[in-house]
Amino acid sequence: MTYQSLIVLRSGPVGWLIFNRPDRANAMDATMLSELEHAWHELDEDPSVRVIVNTGNGAAFQTGLDMLQLSVDVGALREQSRRTKRSELRLTGLQNNVTKPVVAAVNGVCAGGGLHFVADADVVIAAADATFTDPHVSVGQVTAFEPIGLMAKVAVEPVMRMAFTGVHERMNAQRAYEIGMISQVVDPPENLRAEAQELSEKIARNSPAAMAATKRAIWGAIEVVGMGRR
Repeated sequence: MTYQSLIVLRSGPVGWLIFNRPDRANAMDATMLSELEHAWHELDEDPSVRVIVNTGNGAAFQTGLDMLQLSVDVGALREQSRRTKRSELRLTGLQNNVTKPVVAAVNGVCAGGGLHFVADADVVIAAADATFTDPHVSVGQVTAFEPIGLMAKVAVEPVMRMAFTGVHERMNAQRAYEIGMISQVVDPPENLRAEAQELSEKIARNSPAAMAATKRAIWGAIEVVGMGRR
């Protein structure tokens, strides 16, 4: 499949899913919303791929829905609203039932709906200049799915703080590391993709069947104790 808003490529045993709307801070328009589901399945079904890395081109990792574009595409906005209300989102690897390990490599800004990709990744690393923020309440919107997903990984208080401060505060990569939201801060930032590739190659040395079963067990346990995304 040819993608317009994403770049999908392979590097050894590692598949890369790259947001590619840098002029719009990688915000998700109707095209990206449609392509994400196809891209996750393409990489998950490729036997040559053992680990998937998710990152972004440009100064942002992912900044959520592109409301400007979606406002003129009524059908896409209606479908996204329907999926949100029914908890049927198909944005992330977890939401698309990807069986392979997913590493999120956060470059630059991660905001709003972009936090889905952090909450749902199996491993998250970030460039030293990465920042995290949830602007929903600042524009009069309820934030729920993203912070609930993050609470599967970190304590409630820092997530609540991010939810309530909105655009008026950004969490930096070091703070995200301290609270366990990410497992590595990459400095200098330009080494992020090399570090993600190296980490993914380590993961890829292991049994695919064992890793798939491990992923099901861990995420299943999170669901059982009521701290998962759904």
